[in-house]
Amino acid sequence: MDQDTVSFGYADVPAQDKTKLVGDVFARVAQRYDIMNDAMSGGMHRLWKDQFVRRVKPRAGEAILDMAGGTGDIAFRLARHGAAVTVADINPAMLGVGVERAAKKGIDGLVWAEENAETLSFADKAFDAYTIAFGIRNVTDIPKALREAHRVLKRGGRFYCLEFSTTTWPGFKEVYDAYSHRVVPKVGKLIAQDEESYRYLIESIRRFPDMPTFKAMIGEAGFVNAKVEPILGGLVAIHSGWKI
Repeated sequence: MDQDTVSFGYADVPAQDKTKLVGDVFARVAQRYDIMNDAMSGGMHRLWKDQFVRRVKPRAGEAILDMAGGTGDIAFRLARHGAAVTVADINPAMLGVGVERAAKKGIDGLVWAEENAETLSFADKAFDAYTIAFGIRNVTDIPKALREAHRVLKRGGRFYCLEFSTTTWPGFKEVYDAYSHRVVPKVGKLIAQDEESYRYLIESIRRFPDMPTFKAMIGEAGFVNAKVEPILGGLVAIHSGWKI
């Protein structure tokens, strides 16, 4: 793979094409996205997100940017603590689902914005915290997105990322690999009528940097005290860093 290509699942595609390809995937799965998360994880994604928000420690009055937060799962949790949350996502279909869900839940006060993580429209030092859950691996230029996260955070601001990674537990890794490659796409076909989109989502996890590599990338973007907290041996990981 050369510098003009990036991963799209197991394929390598021209860098300029990935954003549209990923956008097409999420436009197709938006309406069934949360149902599929429950089906694929046995509901565990809810526990992971709860743990993630506990690590963020949102406080009343804080300005928090939840990037790639389209359907609102993280934003709703942050808002319960009184934070002023801006939900940003590159995909309008995902944002549309989030707006509908917020209305049904009676949650108001959230700001919804169509944004590209690599080229945010927000001013420098605009937010106290930046969160992104299960979204960073779909970004075309991850280092650029991390630098943008650093730019829009205030001094003392914190970066938190929840993402799938590679479990280091012997035995469990092999079981999960078999499950994800053989079962998840079939579940996607059954529930979302879309096998290929879920095949991509699983493949994108395999192409994402491992925990030490991504931790180093966070540091290279300018964050200090970068940390990683593995869940289930690293099947999922909470990454964090601070801007000083």
